[in-house]
Amino acid sequence: MQKAVKLFVFCACLVPFCYLFYLAWTNSLGPDPGEALARESGEWTFRFLLATMAITPIQQFTGWRITNRYRRMVGLYSLFYACCHFLVYLMFLLGFRWLALSEEIFERPYITVGFSAFVILLALGITSPKSMVRKLGKNWKRLHRFVYLAVVLAMFHMIWILRSDFGEALLYGVFAAALLGVRLIRYLRSKTG
Repeated sequence: MQKAVKLFVFCACLVPFCYLFYLAWTNSLGPDPGEALARESGEWTFRFLLATMAITPIQQFTGWRITNRYRRMVGLYSLFYACCHFLVYLMFLLGFRWLALSEEIFERPYITVGFSAFVILLALGITSPKSMVRKLGKNWKRLHRFVYLAVVLAMFHMIWILRSDFGEALLYGVFAAALLGVRLIRYLRSKTG
């Protein structure tokens, strides 16, 4: 049963990628496919990041511990979609011009912020296997707290990009702030209690 649920979660997380691939394959992404793919893959990165962050509060409020088993998988899918987002940006919008990429990172603040979030997610993904958890010991938990910074950076990156669609950006921002707020309240209670 547990393996079946794990397989279901794995396949469910792949659905957005398959859908985006289908849209690209059938040329259904509109007049600027590269821009559309970049936006969609970026939004799915953030959604999976928020889903990863939501697992702990769900466990706390429901007592449903089974969700913890899939946190790593959902977190790694967040990195997967971040890699897709980065590759789409690099391929369609920059044409694999590495020099242009370095210029973009240093000259455009919203790219700087987004790339910083990507680097953090990459570091967390590399250190997510159990062997790395054992190797890093207590430092593993310290390192993985950087996910909060990644969420904040990704949120600002997205708000910058979605500034023309303020309602959607606000919705993402409120959800991210609520998830971070729950953790902050828990942290403060642990310090005072």
